[in-house]
Amino acid sequence: MRFRSYLTLALLSIFTLPACNKYLDVVPKGKTVISTTDDFYKMVSLPNRGYYTGNFTYLSDDLWIKESYVIGLPKSMDIINFTFDETANRPDYLTASNYYNQAYSYINRWNMVISLIDDTDGSSSIKTLAKAEAKVLRAFDYFMLINVYSKSYDPATAANDGGVIIMDKYDLEAKKAKSTVAEVYKFIQQDLDEALPYLQEKPLDVYHPSLAFAYALKSKVHLFKREYAQAKAAAQRSLTYNGQIFDLVKYTSQGGPNSLAVTAADNPEVLNYAYMTGYNELNFAYTYLMSPELKGLFNTTDARYNLFFTTGPSPYLDAGAGTAFWNVPYTKFFYSTVGMKTTEVYLMLAECFAREGNYADAMRIINDLRAKRITNAAQAQLAVPTTTKATMDIIIQERRKELMFGVNRFFDLKRFNLEPDYAKTLVHTFPIVNKTVPQVTYTLKPNSRMYIVPFAQDVLKLNPLLTLNTDETVPFR
Repeated sequence: MRFRSYLTLALLSIFTLPACNKYLDVVPKGKTVISTTDDFYKMVSLPNRGYYTGNFTYLSDDLWIKESYVIGLPKSMDIINFTFDETANRPDYLTASNYYNQAYSYINRWNMVISLIDDTDGSSSIKTLAKAEAKVLRAFDYFMLINVYSKSYDPATAANDGGVIIMDKYDLEAKKAKSTVAEVYKFIQQDLDEALPYLQEKPLDVYHPSLAFAYALKSKVHLFKREYAQAKAAAQRSLTYNGQIFDLVKYTSQGGPNSLAVTAADNPEVLNYAYMTGYNELNFAYTYLMSPELKGLFNTTDARYNLFFTTGPSPYLDAGAGTAFWNVPYTKFFYSTVGMKTTEVYLMLAECFAREGNYADAMRIINDLRAKRITNAAQAQLAVPTTTKATMDIIIQERRKELMFGVNRFFDLKRFNLEPDYAKTLVHTFPIVNKTVPQVTYTLKPNSRMYIVPFAQDVLKLNPLLTLNTDETVPFR
């Protein structure tokens, strides 16, 4: 793709230095000039990284939509996704993608650090550290891209499955063809492996990636590739640096968010500060309604639901639909969605144990987590199953409850759909409340092309080499 030649201060700022004059010859008035090693290192710290999931929000069994946002309205991406409309040619409706453009703008930022910092004046150790941290964040962004715009990693087909464009250096004008899924994963793993020896356990601030986060991401990459032994080792290593779980049972006894605010910086579980919407994560969560199915997974003593969600009365949801929405301002409690956290690492480790047939250790992790989530201690402890399938079913259910919203359920559906034991046909019966239109049952099969989100028109126009990963058509080609 061709990166935009202008970068706003709010996102990336326009930077210049002697070594990169061939890219940016003029420093616009009022923009920041980057000229030293320390300046570049500070660039790695980027608060408020957002990954807006609007192009695929409703391709999930965890989210629901208000009926008036569908009934009587023309097709939109939300309606197409929620009704699993496979007849729609989605590129006709995707003029742009905030998610895609933001991820690549961040990648451009990390490439600036990696490509240009060696030509600046400053400490060689800081240069090495800055490049390592930038590679971790670049790996994260490519993981976010490949799992939206491509098929989930399948060892049998990844070498041929269409992926995304790999931009491995700072070049605002480059137009490249996309790589395969296997090539993108190889690039992600290379970035992580090259970075890990130089990272810090406690970096300069929370926006610089730590060893705990890097190993957590490494575990996730291996898990999605079904490399369970490597995923297990990386998860265990991550937890040696940060294995804290925020105790919601204790928090309930303290009065919850109305009595004790827990902002982003106060939540020890958070490994990576990335958001759907920004600092105000879930503050507008009535647009992310919990589905009746997900709501039904929480028992009556689950603090993950009781502390934070409401069924109304509220104009934001349909009374009687069985949905719920987040009802706590971000100033009172920060809940990580897109970014990684320690509880995800525990769940990945539990999955690795289950995959190797160690059900006792898998359930020990699950029960330790539930002990800090379920206020009734007797209900928190689950028996150890006798099969991989039964253990995995519990883990998958806990993942849904612990890793709500964001990207995780969408990513999980895609990867589990490649395994017959865990593949799932999604079902939406809609509307539930409105009786003026016929109720319809919509289904989404595990092998649906809808799980691969098409590239939007803006980037397809900029780069003729970029082609879709689905059999849909581009409106202007």
